[in-house]
Amino acid sequence: MPEGPSIVILKEQVQQFKGKLVTEVHGNTKVDKERLRNKKIIDFKSWGKHFLICFKDFTVRIHLMLFGSYRIDERKPTDARLGLVFKNGELNFYACSVVILEEDLDEIYDWSADIMSDSWSNAKAKKKLKANPDQLVCDALLDQNIFAGSGNIVKNEVLFRIKVHPASRVGALPEKKLNELINETHKYAFQFYDWKKKFELKKHWQAHTKMICPRCDIPLKKEYLGKTNRRSFFCTNCQELYT
Repeated sequence: MPEGPSIVILKEQVQQFKGKLVTEVHGNTKVDKERLRNKKIIDFKSWGKHFLICFKDFTVRIHLMLFGSYRIDERKPTDARLGLVFKNGELNFYACSVVILEEDLDEIYDWSADIMSDSWSNAKAKKKLKANPDQLVCDALLDQNIFAGSGNIVKNEVLFRIKVHPASRVGALPEKKLNELINETHKYAFQFYDWKKKFELKKHWQAHTKMICPRCDIPLKKEYLGKTNRRSFFCTNCQELYT
């Protein structure tokens, strides 16, 4: 599943279509796609893992889910979920969720929760974390209401960096570790973004999908933890369990 930094990169890649008229629309989405025909795109935005195509009176929300993808100025052999054609170019989305939003985006989204946003707020993230003391940190880092855009890669890498076991309770973390959790998540998101643009993200992984701890030189554990039941890669020696 593409994480927040990847969606920001997508937003940058499609700027050529901003202000352009959609001349054709195709795809097997069940939403009223004909509504997009002959409409001008006024902006592209992102919130966490949501890619937002903004028109004058509504917004199309794309969520690439687990296996979604997109193509710019080309098509895959399979049918698109939604395809937008312009006078000079096209944008196609596959295996994704498509929703039309009627509301003002400021009424729907808390921009301060987006780990890539200029409006990101450490203080608000901390307040939300403290309101759920029994939540496991592995779940908290995947909670889009707290860390919009954070996914499994961010989770595993951040927890390894700050030496915290993924099954630790949020409320059991010392204040210093809680601050590290928030600060490192925001910091890592932008490193993720930079590495992804250079096609070298995986080269920098220290824990995610790895087998040996680079600090302790012992096998890393792989377990499906928390309510989210997502893969966690961690070291039982250097990542402390706070309960």
